[in-house]
Amino acid sequence: MSFERTFSGAPWEKKAGYCRALRAGQHIFVSGTAPVADDGSVFAPGDAYAQTRRCFEIVEKALQKLGADVSHVVRTRMYVTDVSRWQDYTRAHNEFFGAHPPTTALLGIKELIDPDMLVEVEAEAICEK
Repeated sequence: MSFERTFSGAPWEKKAGYCRALRAGQHIFVSGTAPVADDGSVFAPGDAYAQTRRCFEIVEKALQKLGADVSHVVRTRMYVTDVSRWQDYTRAHNEFFGAHPPTTALLGIKELIDPDMLVEVEAEAICEK
């Protein structure tokens, strides 16, 4: 089986030893993706909807680098620090995946690596090249 990796350039990838996404044959696994702006800061602090959209934009770029798109996603996980904002997270999820809904989970957690981050997402896709 062949493996292909893609990196976003985030400094944490090198420090922690991971890649943004990995393709193993037809399976693609996207690492936990936080709402990070291009300059490395937290994107849209306090805005659950905008942060979730940003996470899925980063996921989408990683998928595209590996020859897939959001229609190939079969599972997502959203880790959130405030479950009461579920409508904001799920609205962004629906905008990306509504035409091809994957399985999903929305999990309430205590905190993320930065207190201004409200959400982190993971995705898995299946795509034949």
